[in-house]
Amino acid sequence: MTSTFFSARSDAAAANDLRALSEKQLIAAAKGGERASFGELCERHMKQVFRVTRRIVRNREDAEDAAQECFLSAFVHLKDFDGRSQFATWLTRIAINAALMKLRKNREVREVPMDEPNPSFEPVAQREFRDDAPDPEESCSLRERRRIVNSAVSALRPRARNVVELFHIQGHSITETAQILGISTGAVKARMFHAKIALHRMPLMQSVGSSNCVRQAE
Repeated sequence: MTSTFFSARSDAAAANDLRALSEKQLIAAAKGGERASFGELCERHMKQVFRVTRRIVRNREDAEDAAQECFLSAFVHLKDFDGRSQFATWLTRIAINAALMKLRKNREVREVPMDEPNPSFEPVAQREFRDDAPDPEESCSLRERRRIVNSAVSALRPRARNVVELFHIQGHSITETAQILGISTGAVKARMFHAKIALHRMPLMQSVGSSNCVRQAE
């Protein structure tokens, strides 16, 4: 995959000097404003970050975009990294959030505006008289349900929201969801249980129903 804009190096000697530094030294230097040091950190964690984003978005181009967003966000918030967790763990959490944000943006783009006169660019007559054409009222209702469900899922706490988006909306298995988030399958099930309770209690969801509600957002 492509490297990040942090990865540019002036010469081979400088690159070798950076490779000789420990991760802790690189983080300290990067916090001091040395972009090349952060670039070396990017190089060391690029493959892992890309694996995380690719498993979530399932598309190479989107995964690369999410990885770039991850490193940019990490650079901006590096001062907040306190070393209590491993840098890789901290970076993985950012990568997961960046990938999920990419998915949300993609869902918003895929939603067809209700006032779009002819979104598929088919001849109007062909659209109106196709046997398999969905009923306009039904299509409108489905779009509205999806909008409501997406709003409700977005309102969940981050831990619960991530599980719902990965398992219900993206269709990952419980095991895959656990591996992506770096938690146990039991934790996935527990978070899913709490998410369903939270969704059931939301007044917003009463008009959609809660038994299969999250599937409406697919």
